[in-house]
Amino acid sequence: VHFDRMLSYGVTTVEAKSGYGLDEETEWKQLRVAKRLHQTHPVEVVSTFLGAHAIPTEHQDHPDVFLQQMVDFMDVIKQEQLAEFADIFCETGVFTVEQSRIFLQKAKEKGFAVKIHADEIDSLGGTELAVEIGAVSADHLVGASNVGIHQLSHSNTVAVLLPGTSFYLGKGKYANARQMIDEGAAVALATDFNPGSSPTENLQFIMTLAALYLRMTPEEIWHAVTVNAAYA
Repeated sequence: VHFDRMLSYGVTTVEAKSGYGLDEETEWKQLRVAKRLHQTHPVEVVSTFLGAHAIPTEHQDHPDVFLQQMVDFMDVIKQEQLAEFADIFCETGVFTVEQSRIFLQKAKEKGFAVKIHADEIDSLGGTELAVEIGAVSADHLVGASNVGIHQLSHSNTVAVLLPGTSFYLGKGKYANARQMIDEGAAVALATDFNPGSSPTENLQFIMTLAALYLRMTPEEIWHAVTVNAAYA
């Protein structure tokens, strides 16, 4: 149903991230469902393994153990061809820049291209890490620093901005798309459709938010939902 609605808004390709399971069995199920949808639905699905989306309660005191479990699980994902990308949430209260660096490097060694949830709330240096490690894309970037944006503009990493999340959470702060674009960074737009922080399948609504709150021009918005999104 969600894919049908996305298709009605003109979306033909979706990046589907796992990440709400926080254990191997549920992550595996999410990735298998995404693969089945790719095979049966008109919308093309590109899968990303985001097992490192949060720290499970039982691992709060030793998150590195959980991260290693997710790294080990990548062997199963690769064997069954369930995901093309690996991702991690680098943020205050979740995973540090150093933990994210180690995790993504191990993912690359296992043959995954990498992405990162970076600087959604605080400016931790996740944007800089995305450039350093050669991430295909970096999501959110609401708290990206001037240094991070400058580095981003001299890289091949796409900034995937998610104004629907900022709108839904009501924090009144949006990613600095204007500076990113003016400095030469490639910017894409996405819904971040999820039950916790952006429950909309409507990419056209996201385009409207980009015009209103990200101060993007119509031309920039079209690039952000077509060629730049495809590159990401």
